[in-house]
Amino acid sequence: MADESTAFTLVLPVLPLDDEVVLPGMVVPLDLSDAEVRAAVEAAQAAARAESGKPKVLLVPRIDGTYAKTGVLGTVEQVGRLADGDPGALVKGRDRVRIGAGTTGPGAALWVEGTRVEESVPDPLPGQVTDLVKEYKALATTWLRKRGAWQVVDRVQAIDDVSALADNSGYSPFLTTDQKTELLETTDPVARLKLATQQLRDHLAEQDVAETIAKDVQEGVDKQQREFLLRRQLEAVRKELRELNGDGPDAAEESDDYRARVESADLPEHVREAALKEVEKLERSSDQSPEGSWIRTWLDTVLELPWNERTEDTYDIQGAKEILDAEHAGLDDVKARITEYLAVRKRRGERGLGVIGGRRGGAVLALVGPPGVGKTSLGESVAHAMGRKFVRVALGGVRDEAEIRGHRRTYVGALPGRIVRAVKEAGSMNPVVLLDEIDKVGSDFRGDPAAALLEVLDPAQNHTFRDHYLEVELDLSDVVFLATANVLEAIPEALADRMEIVRLDGYTEDEKVVIARDHLLPRQLERAGLTGDEVTLEEGALRRLAGEYTREAGVRTLERTVARLLRKVAAQHELGERELPFTVREEDLRGLVGRPHHVPESAQDPAERRTAVPGVATGLAVTGAGGDVLYVEASLADPETGAAGLALTGQLGDVMKESAQIALSFLRSRGAELELPVADLKDRGVHIHFPAGAVPKDGPSAGITMTTALASLLSGRLVRTDVAMTGEVSLTGRVLPIGGLKQKLLAAHRAGVTTVIIPKRNEADLDDVPAEVLEKLDVHAVTDVRQVLELALAPATVAEVPVAA
Repeated sequence: MADESTAFTLVLPVLPLDDEVVLPGMVVPLDLSDAEVRAAVEAAQAAARAESGKPKVLLVPRIDGTYAKTGVLGTVEQVGRLADGDPGALVKGRDRVRIGAGTTGPGAALWVEGTRVEESVPDPLPGQVTDLVKEYKALATTWLRKRGAWQVVDRVQAIDDVSALADNSGYSPFLTTDQKTELLETTDPVARLKLATQQLRDHLAEQDVAETIAKDVQEGVDKQQREFLLRRQLEAVRKELRELNGDGPDAAEESDDYRARVESADLPEHVREAALKEVEKLERSSDQSPEGSWIRTWLDTVLELPWNERTEDTYDIQGAKEILDAEHAGLDDVKARITEYLAVRKRRGERGLGVIGGRRGGAVLALVGPPGVGKTSLGESVAHAMGRKFVRVALGGVRDEAEIRGHRRTYVGALPGRIVRAVKEAGSMNPVVLLDEIDKVGSDFRGDPAAALLEVLDPAQNHTFRDHYLEVELDLSDVVFLATANVLEAIPEALADRMEIVRLDGYTEDEKVVIARDHLLPRQLERAGLTGDEVTLEEGALRRLAGEYTREAGVRTLERTVARLLRKVAAQHELGERELPFTVREEDLRGLVGRPHHVPESAQDPAERRTAVPGVATGLAVTGAGGDVLYVEASLADPETGAAGLALTGQLGDVMKESAQIALSFLRSRGAELELPVADLKDRGVHIHFPAGAVPKDGPSAGITMTTALASLLSGRLVRTDVAMTGEVSLTGRVLPIGGLKQKLLAAHRAGVTTVIIPKRNEADLDDVPAEVLEKLDVHAVTDVRQVLELALAPATVAEVPVAA
């Protein structure tokens, strides 16, 4: 700090410096054209002539019209002309002066009193100050070298005085007026040097950041220029190579010129307009723009679609029917529907009605049935019969709505939906598209694909289908859509309403034998490396395989069994255990594929049958794998246990539980009329069980079966082994209609049942059952439970078995 005891007062003319600061030790030129500057210099010269010394002035910073509290004593070293010819003076700063009150003096200048600030620096310098001096000199040297001011570096290195070294930073052009004023008003030399060091350090840090940014920008520009140059050189090299190879100079340009490709392509008018707009965007975008890549991919997709490509349908109706009959046995409903579709299209084409209202006569058929009945392979046969291309779209497990309608082009990796890709893969606008497993479509936060299929499968809407990726209308009205499903109830109602449901309820045993002989056996012989001359299967062996070794609606397990049999024969031949050719008979099956797994109940020993005791009845049910037989067991608890009420087991649904309650209530109210000991139902607990307890069961169609089982239990009369039944029961004993009758009758036929009891109101459904099945079944249509009991219960004298406890 200044030592006030050694300070003395000066009277000096004020030389104002507008927005400028001069520190002690600095030599600056001043323009005398300014009246205030000239007045101060002239006043100082007049005072100096009287004192015979150098003119002295007080250099005071004037910032925004306000004078600083501290100025610098300056001496006028020389008066003359500046470089531009204007009058000027060279002034050198000497000491800091604290400005006091104003006073009078000669000339027009402003005179003030001031106190010289004396500065004291310890000698010798402490270690911290010495380190500070070294740091400032190092920073100043670094900055000067970057500016190329090498001659100034030695001058700065030669300064040893702390105060002079700090004031030397006044020459720094990067300091603001406020920063220089702060240096001027800091009277402690060490503090001032610290402040100057910090300012210089901050400036160098900012300069380093600016240089790094400038370097990165320059490198980016250089990279783009280099890439541009290399691409031009690469194009020139390719051009020379094309000329050497005789491809012509414009071959590559022709492939890359999307405008020429769009204009020459056979596109619908609305698609051409949309494509040309995208070409204009591509021409305006740069090569490095990601939008250019998106546009090229979109244009490639549009140009690859077969907008005006169509295959001619085969209108040989008789020939198409023969193809369907040759490739699939049974399935008369489906084959009849395809034949009708072809016949109608032929007549529309002949009468000029191929396109009405922009729409063609497309078809949407849903093939619903258990696994293994040939739904998927039927699609290929339909395409073959119609002479169309065939594409299969697997929908099992699809949960993203964009899989159907496509992604927006703004997403990375966007693609058109599966429907557009199927048309593109087929190469024509009228293929047969098989939507496989449509009932397995799921939904989550990404949307509901089934809802996206509503427009696709609606013949009234799909002629203007719009994919999210293409964003142009695509005509799907000429596409034949075939959908496959195992369970109709799993398809959303709105989607099922847009399709024509065709049920495939399974094959009869005769149909299975024909399919195995004509289709499965030749295919599996080829896969086993055998020929038809080496191994043959008698029809009796095939029939037993279909009836006793497999019990299914389709033929998938039957094909696996045939494959297993042929593999066994091939292995035995290679081991030298069997000679070829070999004919497989019924008696050979056990040695080749083991014992049968599904022996009909009627073929078993009477004592081993399930219905060998009262309280067991045979029902019919429909599952996801087709129809099946269902046994119902009933028992009464010991009255001494006191466990009254109804117990149900077998993993039953609510509807089936209600059917059991209805059956029990009917017997309690009407049992006396049927001559049944209904008192047992009041005092003893009733237990009804459905075997295969791990399989969920539900539905009302087991009502009469449970009623029959309870009636058999109470009366002690056995239920006939050859009788199976299905029907819903009411509280008054009426037998109500049920669904899935065809599948249930086919299951009864497979299980060896000969007598079937059905509701009277289901008689119309018998028209759908194959004739060969009805010939082997004695079907009774009933309206009341009393008729069921008369048909199902054996006479009381047949069995003397006590009531099951």
